[in-house]
Amino acid sequence: MTSIVWLTLPYVAFTSFVLGHLWRYRTDQFGWTTRSSQIYESRLLRLGSPLFHFGMLGVIGGHVLGVLIPQSWTDAAGVSEHLYHVVAVSAGSVAGVAVIVGIGILLYRRITVPAVRVATTTNDKVMYVLLAGALITGLLNTVGSNLLWGTYNYRETVSPWFRGLFTPHPQPDLMVGTPWTFQAHGLIVLALIGFWPYTRLVHMFSAPVGYLVRPYVVYRSKEIDAPDQRRYARAWRAPVTPPTR
Repeated sequence: MTSIVWLTLPYVAFTSFVLGHLWRYRTDQFGWTTRSSQIYESRLLRLGSPLFHFGMLGVIGGHVLGVLIPQSWTDAAGVSEHLYHVVAVSAGSVAGVAVIVGIGILLYRRITVPAVRVATTTNDKVMYVLLAGALITGLLNTVGSNLLWGTYNYRETVSPWFRGLFTPHPQPDLMVGTPWTFQAHGLIVLALIGFWPYTRLVHMFSAPVGYLVRPYVVYRSKEIDAPDQRRYARAWRAPVTPPTR
C-alpha cells in the first residue's frame, strides 16, 4: 500500500502533468489563458489577485529551499537548523497568510458576483478546492508542526522522499509515520499537479516573449475627404461596389 500511495501516485501525477500540457498546447492553444473576468468586476480582483500571486512566489520559494535543497547544503553554508526554522516559519507564515487571504477574496468574488459565478467552470471549482486544500494543509505544516504541537523536521523525511522520486532509488517508506498534515498536503498537491494541465493554471507557463521580436505596429491617419497621394493609398480605401443594373 505504501508503494502505491507514495510511489505510484506521484509518477501518475507527473505523467499527467507533462503529457497533459503537451496535449493542451497542441489541441487548445486558444484556451491557454486565465480566462480573465476583470471585465465583470475589478475592485475585489485588484485586491485579491496581487495577494495571491505575490504570496505564491514566497510559497514556491519556500518549497524550493525546504524540499529541493538538502539539509546538508544549508549546513555546509553555515545555516543552523534553528536559524533555518525561524526563517521558514516567519517567512512561510507571512506568504501563506497572504495567499490564503488572496484566494479567500477571489473565492468570495466568484461566489458573490453573478457574472463571475456564471463564468466559473466545473474545472475551476475543482481547482479551487484542491488549491485551497493545499494551502491550508501547507500552512498547518508551517505553523502547527513547528509552533503549536512541537517541531517536526520534514527535511529528514518528506524532502528526501520527494527528491528520491527523481532518482533511480525512490524511498516511499520515508512518508510512513509522518504527521497527517504532511501526508494530506502531499496527496492534495499530487492531485493538483495531475489536474493542473486541464485548468486555467496553465497560464503560469506563458510569457509574452513574442512581444520582444514582433514587428512594429504602424498606425496611419486616413483623410476621408482629401485624396491620398501616398504610395500605398489605395490599400486604405474602401472597395467600390459597382452599381447593379
